[in-house]
Amino acid sequence: MRVAVLSDVHGNAVALEAVLEEVSSERVDLIVFGGDLTWGPLPEETLALVADISTPTLFVRGNAERALLEPSDPPTERGRWLAERHSAADLAFIEQFAATVPVEIEGLGPVLFCHGSPRSDEELVTPETPARRVREFAAGVRERVIVSAHTHLQFDRRVEGIRLVNPGSVGMPYEGRPGAYWAVLGPDVSLRRTEYPLAEAAERYRASGDPLAEQMVELLLSPPTRDEVIEDAEQRKFAG
Repeated sequence: MRVAVLSDVHGNAVALEAVLEEVSSERVDLIVFGGDLTWGPLPEETLALVADISTPTLFVRGNAERALLEPSDPPTERGRWLAERHSAADLAFIEQFAATVPVEIEGLGPVLFCHGSPRSDEELVTPETPARRVREFAAGVRERVIVSAHTHLQFDRRVEGIRLVNPGSVGMPYEGRPGAYWAVLGPDVSLRRTEYPLAEAAERYRASGDPLAEQMVELLLSPPTRDEVIEDAEQRKFAG
């Protein structure tokens, strides 16, 4: 069993297409999407790419999926724009995403996939998260490998007898340099980075009508550094 992990696509269909092309050459047995799939400038194009995947695929529900299924009242301008670009069939598909997904992977054993942490899709887990908090969110979890997302930071660390993995973000990484970040699991953990045409993504973002298009372009071209993100995340601990 080899598993490709793709998280935090955030509607970046250009990045997702490039990653899926690389995944096809890896001959993986399963693809796991780690949440926050379509919440971004190109949601319809992202869903179209996912619909064409022939490899078995599982989906984790992130805080962005929850926002689509349980919109704020009143909705934000961005939330309203995104809601208009998800059909009833799209929402029915997203409603099937699971809060956590367990998978047995050769070489790693039982692995639990989640978005934020096993206890919350809004928990911010980083390479610097203290052991005390790891013990708290791993309480009652039988898996010794936990794969999370949400912070858009790629890492592989061991703490308190648990291996914590984050594949990074395909569509909106916070790594200090652009690219699409993902991972292959089995028999070990292989962290990956894929280059894709940023100029094309930026052009399509600006043409999308997304109310936050310019901010999203800025994050693509000039992402924050890892240190900045880690400091902010460890101060807040939870964020939607």
